[in-house]
Formats: sequence, structure tokens, C-alpha cells
Amino acid sequence: MIPNFSHMKKQTGEAAAIQSIRAIQQAELMYSVNYPSHGYACSLRALGGEATAGQPSAETAQILPNDLASGIKYGYIFTISNCARVNPHNIDRVTGYTITAVPMTPGNTGNRGFCSDESGAIKYDPMGGTNCTQPLELR
Repeated sequence: MIPNFSHMKKQTGEAAAIQSIRAIQQAELMYSVNYPSHGYACSLRALGGEATAGQPSAETAQILPNDLASGIKYGYIFTISNCARVNPHNIDRVTGYTITAVPMTPGNTGNRGFCSDESGAIKYDPMGGTNCTQPLELR
């Protein structure tokens, strides 16, 4: 029996999206260590940046590869949103966030949408959106 190429493509895209969420989580942890007064980054752009552009900063930390920091990779659209902020001493500090990864073309580039937050748990939406209620079980 020949495997269905479309099915394999979606599985590969979903696996890559999950790995990309983990990479963003790691970048967020590194960002929070490097820029403790800012907490977490509230955009992929803040986690990315070209090394040739000068020293890393809170606006371009140069932690996340630019292809992922662009927000589109492996047929998925990645975002950071729902940033929880506190304002001690008039400096916004991000204490929470949501990462989402949704297929660019549901049913083609992937079936499921994925979400995570500062807890590190990854959940999915079987309909390909951001209503992530199902815990991801690794096989």
C-alpha cells in the first residue's frame, strides 16, 4: 500500500509546527533571562533579528531564527498574543503570553492548530484554529 502523500505532508507540517512552538518557548525563556525588566517578548519580531544589524536588544534579541520570527514556516502561521503585562515602576513587564500556530490552508498544510503559553504545555484544536482545548499527547 502506498502512503497518501497529502496525509504525510500534513503530518510533517504538524510535527514541524510543534517543534517550532517548542523553539519559540525556548526563545521566550532565554529572552526573559536576558531582558528581565521586560519579562517575555510579545512578538516574534522581538525574538528574531539579524546578527549583522548590531548588538541584540529587547526589540531584536537575535534568539529565534528569522525564518520562524517572520511568523510563517512549514505551512503554518505563528503568532504571540494575549500578553499579560504588569507595570512596576512604569516599565511594562510581560508575565504571560500565548503562542499559536494555525495551518495556512486547513486540511492542506495541516489539520490541527496548536497553542501554548508560558506554562510550556502544548494543546491543539482539531479544527485547525486557536480553540486549543485538547492536550497534545506525544507518541
